Amino acid sequence: MVRGGSRAARRRAHHHLHVGPRYARSVTLLLHSALLTDERGERPDGWLLFDGHTIAATGTGEAPDAAERIDLHGARLVPGFVDIHGHGGGGHSYDDGGEALDAALATHRAHGVTRSVISLVANPLAVLRAGLAGVAARAARDPLVLGAHLEGPFLAPARRGAHHVDYLREPDQITVDELIEAGDGAVRQITIAPELPGADNAIDCFLAAGVTVAIGHTEADYDTAARAFDRGASILTHAYNAMNGIHHRAPGPIVAALSDPRVTLEIVLDGYHVHEQVVALTLDEAPGRVAFITDSMAAAGSEDGHYRLGELNVTVRDGLAVLSGTDTIAGSTLTLDAALRRAVDVVGLSWPDAVAAVTSVPARALGYGDRLGLFEPGYAADAVVLDAEGHVAGVWAAGARLG
Repeated sequence: MVRGGSRAARRRAHHHLHVGPRYARSVTLLLHSALLTDERGERPDGWLLFDGHTIAATGTGEAPDAAERIDLHGARLVPGFVDIHGHGGGGHSYDDGGEALDAALATHRAHGVTRSVISLVANPLAVLRAGLAGVAARAARDPLVLGAHLEGPFLAPARRGAHHVDYLREPDQITVDELIEAGDGAVRQITIAPELPGADNAIDCFLAAGVTVAIGHTEADYDTAARAFDRGASILTHAYNAMNGIHHRAPGPIVAALSDPRVTLEIVLDGYHVHEQVVALTLDEAPGRVAFITDSMAAAGSEDGHYRLGELNVTVRDGLAVLSGTDTIAGSTLTLDAALRRAVDVVGLSWPDAVAAVTSVPARALGYGDRLGLFEPGYAADAVVLDAEGHVAGVWAAGARLG
């Protein structure tokens, strides 16, 4: 039995969307004359009726009455974006908490993200515990924050990417228990290298505590990754990056994920992390299972220059973030609306398929598929208006307009 797991399991926060004071209202709002687009297709002359923080009804043609009506004049309306893996934006890092976290979240919300998972890099255990406590407190008062993603400390040193090697460790029982307890039910996701000693037990413990387990930053071969997925891991962290690639005699974790219909593959679609033709191939092999993520560091939505990621220095030039003095990619400067545009304009996805990869697919990956990512009665009143070029023109989250 995992200490801390019982309380986390009682809360099961990743299966429950609470409503904070700012969003708890019961006012009807009608968005009409829109091109409604979600993973199920496109509906011209569509409308969406919000009642407080949820969708009350949706349809096409003649619309119902509402306390407030907004004519979208044919603009595309899509569900709010769900970013399940990001580290910061607007010049600020999520790890810093407080006002820095507020500013970083505001940057991504302006780019259409209505629900965020706060990813924390590998740090000393005391820092991680404090960070998790801060995210738990924020999630308790802000329904747009889904919780935390621990990208570390249980990573393979040789595949650490932009994580400080001194803070990596094997997943012993005491550390696993402490992290679950510190998260107080708000840990949504944990990335683990499954070949590490103790990884099997850690996977079991996190799953028992209601945490989605991802495989990443790993030296795992195909068989090791496949066993982890059979054990219950269900996400491949930023596929193709920080892991063995595909070889015809050593297929590695990517093929293990592609072959398993239970697994969602994260992809950073920024033109640097994964070639667009590989993205297209991945989508063909795993339809409905690719989630675009930002994996954003502080420079997302900001300028080139020098930044910090955890305790490491990062240099951003022409939008590419690398560890200073190296060619190691250190997160991205991506926003999800840019990934959406790239999916349509460069990869060649249809709008419904591209929208799915930033809405319903990531929502399902973390257990929110019955309340986020679709225009359906009872789902969260989250919506993003896009202009003709695919840029964000308006954002509603839990029924309230942002910005």
